[in-house]
Amino acid sequence: MRIQGASGPTVASSAPGTRRSTGSAFSIPHQEAETAASGTASSLRMVGGIDALMALQGVEDPSERRRRSVKRGQYALDVLEELKLGILSGALDGSALTRLKAAAVGLKDVSGDSRLDGVLAEIELRVEVEIAKLRPNSAA
Repeated sequence: MRIQGASGPTVASSAPGTRRSTGSAFSIPHQEAETAASGTASSLRMVGGIDALMALQGVEDPSERRRRSVKRGQYALDVLEELKLGILSGALDGSALTRLKAAAVGLKDVSGDSRLDGVLAEIELRVEVEIAKLRPNSAA
């Protein structure tokens, strides 16, 4: 019979002619209980280290945040341009509203540059106006 404990696998053998009593309770000796408790504490310390690493990965530099904001603004302007061309040509497809909504999501993030944030706010306003125009009228 193989038993897995806190310190690794141990093998306990039983003689072929012996009977086991079914009424006995399982107990951990005092020394093994201390070993199990210290193993748990060390694993908790390791989790704290992993959390710290994850937090460090989440930190981004301002230039990266600005670059991403510029990219989102350019995408929103491209979607607005596609919308304009679709309206002028009379070939507006049904996915225009979905693309506008997707473009509006990223524009709310702060880039850290007040001038860029101002431009992105104006683009966001224009996108929201176009979404409102394309949205089916629920009152009618």
